[in-house]
Amino acid sequence: METTREAQAMNDPQEGGPKGLVLQRLIRWAIVLIVVAVVLILPRPSGITSQAWTLLAIFLGTITGSILRPIAGGAMVLLGVSAVAITGALPIRDALGGYADPIVWMVLAAFFIARAMVKTGLGHRIALLFIRVIGHRTLGLGYALVSTEFLLASIIPSTGARVGGVIFPIAKSVSEAYDSKPGATAGKLGAFLMVMLYQCEVIICAIFLTGQASNVLVAKFAQQTAGVDLSYGRWLLGGIVPGLVALVLVPQLLYRIFPPGIKHTPAAAEMARQELRQMGPMKWREWVLLTVFIVVASLWLIRGMAGFLPVAPGAASSPLLAALTYLSKLDYSIPPLFGVCALLLSGVLDWEEIITERTAWDVFLWYGGLVRMAEALGETGLTKRFAETSASFTTGWPWWLALAGLVLVYFYTHYGFASITAHVTSMFIPFLVVIIAAGAPAYLAVLLLAYFSNLAASLTHYGTTSAPIYFGAGYVSQKDWWRLGLITSLPNILVWSVIGLLWWKLLRWW
Repeated sequence: METTREAQAMNDPQEGGPKGLVLQRLIRWAIVLIVVAVVLILPRPSGITSQAWTLLAIFLGTITGSILRPIAGGAMVLLGVSAVAITGALPIRDALGGYADPIVWMVLAAFFIARAMVKTGLGHRIALLFIRVIGHRTLGLGYALVSTEFLLASIIPSTGARVGGVIFPIAKSVSEAYDSKPGATAGKLGAFLMVMLYQCEVIICAIFLTGQASNVLVAKFAQQTAGVDLSYGRWLLGGIVPGLVALVLVPQLLYRIFPPGIKHTPAAAEMARQELRQMGPMKWREWVLLTVFIVVASLWLIRGMAGFLPVAPGAASSPLLAALTYLSKLDYSIPPLFGVCALLLSGVLDWEEIITERTAWDVFLWYGGLVRMAEALGETGLTKRFAETSASFTTGWPWWLALAGLVLVYFYTHYGFASITAHVTSMFIPFLVVIIAAGAPAYLAVLLLAYFSNLAASLTHYGTTSAPIYFGAGYVSQKDWWRLGLITSLPNILVWSVIGLLWWKLLRWW
């Protein structure tokens, strides 16, 4: 989703090639078709309509295709949407209904704001400001870039834009300034920075609903399957405490088990000062974008306050409370759409940039299609039937044991996925219904699976969009990348399972 591994997972252009590549593609198509055929051949459970069974077959085929990628992921979803309409599994209006979902438009608009962040150089300026202040030591330099991404992730779901457009170029240039390049000198600085930034990024992805594009898909599945509303504010509130603890702990751990050769980086802070001088004062486009950024984030936070505002008669009699009450009822898609309109009217973005933002439209296409198919599948009763059947496997287990075991399995199965999206769409709902059927509190099950969906991407060099960017720089071997990913997964799991559970208990969420 978001010109990296996860982006390739959804955007991979499928061009003709040598016979071996053609054969691989044919094998992948064969597996997709076999999955569909097997489901259609299997006896249909009583009470399940033929349309629902066909929908299940097409949905599983679409998910399999999204994982194997015999064709681009967006194209795979388009084929799936078309198939459910052609076969009559869903009426055409229902099949296309996902593209009217406000959350789909929220993600689309946020990608356009990300385009403006890269174009204006505001994200670059923010990173330089952090480096100037805390970039005198290697660990501080890393935290400066992590802080930049933390700020950007509060509104920009494109990890490709954040990392490829802002964070990685700075990290690479600073490493090279200290003569740390792929090969013999990688360990001086570059290797540590690449690993630290990536491991912190997956934590940041978990903290914000806008941390990466699949999070809104998780929130949608949670609402449809368990009736749990993960709004922007609630997602952030649930993730901020364990997330900040993890952001402190993980870099310190990496600093000790994978230390950089250079511990002090005064030249980085000086380089930031020089570059900021060259950039000069903020341009009007940056001010416009900064204003939009603050307004959109503020409106999202106010939207999350809906349950905390007075509702008694006369409680909203003051103009301020009346305004807050009105704003708290705005749909989540409205603030970023307002922001994009402001950027267009001010000239910060032009229409050509909007229509050529390929990644944004690709996400719109696959996300809208998957949302509706998954929603329709839940309406058929198949999800409930699956939960009832699967519950027998955990009969006699304490709910906490079933929860612990299943979320660990969910976490480490990410080794088999080249994107968070594929992992979530294929496994989130089945694992959620089984855990709830075992007696675990629904809210707790949703939170652990939601945050673990992001944290699991730390395991490999293809776990999410930014992984191939950092790994592809050539500073770290695959062996070290996987070793460090496995090691850091342990404190992440511990922090989010212990501190997270205590924090959510304090919030009375379970």
